[in-house]
Amino acid sequence: MNDFIIQLIEGGGYLGIAFLMALENVFPPIPSEVIMGVAGVAVHAGRMDFWQVLWWGTLGATVGNYAWFYLGKRLGYERLRPFVEKHGRWLTMDWSHVEASSQFFRKHGQWVVFFLRFSPLMRTIISLPAGLAHMGTGRFLIFTFLGSAVWNAALIGSATLLASWFTGFEEVLGYIVIGMIAVGAVWYAWRVMTWRPSTPAEDPAE
Repeated sequence: MNDFIIQLIEGGGYLGIAFLMALENVFPPIPSEVIMGVAGVAVHAGRMDFWQVLWWGTLGATVGNYAWFYLGKRLGYERLRPFVEKHGRWLTMDWSHVEASSQFFRKHGQWVVFFLRFSPLMRTIISLPAGLAHMGTGRFLIFTFLGSAVWNAALIGSATLLASWFTGFEEVLGYIVIGMIAVGAVWYAWRVMTWRPSTPAEDPAE
């Protein structure tokens, strides 16, 4: 099973990695740490090239983050709120989360788009308030790409080093991958089942 998971990630090649990284930043089925970790092991084994993995992985992450940025910029506060309140359970967020991240963005400035690429909790959600604040698209894409590149390079490099230091690391990584996917699935299911909006939806008729 562990070999199957690794082969599944590697089997799509560089475009597959880009797709998984884009999907991870929209709706995370597999964490970026896992995707880049498996790719790093493939780099160590000579099955993939470091720079190709970094380029395609970063491109995918940028595209995924742009989806949230575009949603915020396109809808704006007035149209986004009904969307979040309607689909909040499946997004596992409510409007208070959007307001909190928007306040954080306004307080710390546009550079948070770059620095929060290193945060496992806020690196995706910060794209939404960036769009709501009508941050320049070019600046957003540059900050996102550069921040994602640094983070991805660290993940790929770390996995490559670990694979060179520890014999059998690839086999261990397979079990880590399975564990992280299982934990992610349980966490998401728990969030959906226990989700309650902190602010009640307003009746449009009022």
